[in-house]
Amino acid sequence: EEEEKDKEEEAEEAVAPMEEEEQNEEEAAKALQPEARKDDEAEEDSPEDKSPKIKGCVTFLTKDTTMNVMPSSYGNILVPLTDGGLQYLLAGARASVGVKSGRYMYEVKVIENTSTAEDPQVKLKVGSRHVLKLGFSMDTASLLVGEGDQAVCFDSEGTLWIGKEQKKTVAKKFGSGDIVAVLLNLDASSANCLTVSLFVNGKRACMPQALPENLVGKTLFPCMTFKNVSVHYNFGPEQIEPLPFTCRMLQTASAADVLVKAAPAAGTKPEVLFPVFLPDEGTFDWLDMFLEKNPGHTELSDRAILQWAAQSGIVKARGVKSSNDKPEFGFGVTALDNHSIKRVLQAIAPLQERDYIVMEVKSNIITDERKELVSKWASSGLKRRAQVMMGEPPAAFKKRSQELALKEKQEQSDLEFKVKLAETKKKKELEKKQKKLEKEKAKALKKQQKAQEAIKNKLEIEKKKKEAAAKGEEYVEEEEEKKEE
Repeated sequence: EEEEKDKEEEAEEAVAPMEEEEQNEEEAAKALQPEARKDDEAEEDSPEDKSPKIKGCVTFLTKDTTMNVMPSSYGNILVPLTDGGLQYLLAGARASVGVKSGRYMYEVKVIENTSTAEDPQVKLKVGSRHVLKLGFSMDTASLLVGEGDQAVCFDSEGTLWIGKEQKKTVAKKFGSGDIVAVLLNLDASSANCLTVSLFVNGKRACMPQALPENLVGKTLFPCMTFKNVSVHYNFGPEQIEPLPFTCRMLQTASAADVLVKAAPAAGTKPEVLFPVFLPDEGTFDWLDMFLEKNPGHTELSDRAILQWAAQSGIVKARGVKSSNDKPEFGFGVTALDNHSIKRVLQAIAPLQERDYIVMEVKSNIITDERKELVSKWASSGLKRRAQVMMGEPPAAFKKRSQELALKEKQEQSDLEFKVKLAETKKKKELEKKQKKLEKEKAKALKKQQKAQEAIKNKLEIEKKKKEAAAKGEEYVEEEEEKKEE
């Protein structure tokens, strides 16, 4: 009995430390939980603000969305078109209110990822099936985030993008069903001023990320780029998913902190413009000048579709013959190469209230084809106008043409210089390599001759030794022979 009692006491003493260790491990695990206390949050609660607020609703103006974006009539939902090859192109939208100062946020709920049937080989050519990027950009930036250097955003993989550069993964992934909040801090009194943060389902997904220098001091607008993803956007006034601290939504912004883009005035009609040119007379140079002065116009042309596809990461096959008016697509994707995407865009264009410029050089100059093009817009309510470019070009166009010609000439000269420089460098490297080979060859030959000479001398010494031995004499090596040996 005493022995059994001793064994029980020993067992209890052994179990006690184990229980203490388990308890310590549990406490350590709790300390490492990502659900940090409110005190640990990098941001502080927004103070009460009684300054005048913005009027009207923060929204996405039609001109600030790509043509494949379909907004819902209610519910603040954006859906991308997915027919006729549009499932391979990115959609983009930029909000109507930009932030100049203060700290504001907006939310996006990922409703669904649209699945489309496609050839497995096509995936290699068109990239990811589903794309979602959320962030802020300048008003002059491309609607497709990732083009140029005027935007900062997070993608659904948790990667931070600054302009075209994919910086690093800073947050966890988000997808269907998640509520994502993007916060921009331009509050000069905050420790996190000039940063952007990401939150998923009310929890911080990454630490505040510094804005790039070129965006500091600029007015930044909420923006999103997506493909085969439907989203619900929320600018406020209330949050869908509260954060660990109070933060004002963009809809409740102080008027002094933001820039509000005016919606088209009531009663104004957008226009659809048909330029009439002679071919190869600076047609697309004029178009580029026109779009620079009128960025609100949307170009309808094969060239625009090609540029859109390139911005969506779809690369045209090399060696495909092309022209600006009727370029060959040559993507190796049937839905794009058969021009069905053009059919879909022509169908939806008259339904969207935006300014268009129809760039069909051949069709615009031929009467019957021009009449057919114009008739497609009869029920749109848009003002239809043709602009004929003939005769002496204006001074601004001449100057632009001269600048382009000089630039092309300079680029050609630079290319020729680089080619010549590369050839000279290659020639020098070849000569250097040849000299090195010749030197090594001469060295090896000299070494070989020396070895052969040594063998010859050795054989002669052996011969002399044998001759001396035959005579009963002892052969004494001369000093030179010893040195040779």
